[in-house]
Amino acid sequence: MNENAGGSNGRIHVLGICGSLRAGSYNKGLLRAAQELARDHGIDIEIYERLRDIPPYDADQDTDDAMPEPVRHLKAAVSGAAGLVIATPEYNYSVPGVLKNAFDWASRPAKGSPLNRKPIAIMGASTGMSGTIRSQLALRQSLIFTDSFALLQPEVLIPRCADRFDANSNLVDESTRALVGKQMAAFAAWIRVVNEASDAAVGVQQ
Repeated sequence: MNENAGGSNGRIHVLGICGSLRAGSYNKGLLRAAQELARDHGIDIEIYERLRDIPPYDADQDTDDAMPEPVRHLKAAVSGAAGLVIATPEYNYSVPGVLKNAFDWASRPAKGSPLNRKPIAIMGASTGMSGTIRSQLALRQSLIFTDSFALLQPEVLIPRCADRFDANSNLVDESTRALVGKQMAAFAAWIRVVNEASDAAVGVQQ
């Protein structure tokens, strides 16, 4: 069992990553709301702050000797978490380049990636009508390759989000907050299911 999936106090350590670099991003506000609401379900979300530092993926640097420090930091943060919460905007019907780039780095090596068998919850907010449905689908397709365990339900797809946040990009709409809380409750249960199944598989192999 992942040691971060429930220590002596029963808390679950999760890494939160926002796919937007904008200071006033609605998705950053959404992730902060998830961080707040997850506490009631035994999850402590650490928000990752170094997405901007990660250089474009370069296979020549994807070696133990040449790997950039920000990439090492990202991989260590993902590896040390029991799960990930990803808040993604939608750019041109897909995942923002900075987020995709981070996953390109974290997905290597394919059979030893920190994303392998990692529980992941996905959410997103958009000022448009789609509520990030396309970017979330694109991200889910990438997570098939990494053999990650993406939570299926409930989905958090927030369209026309501007009216749901205050001037400081804090999520204030109560129905949306309730949906985020519901996803965090499901994610806590999902992390435990994944870890119990992993423990059972290890037991069979032994």
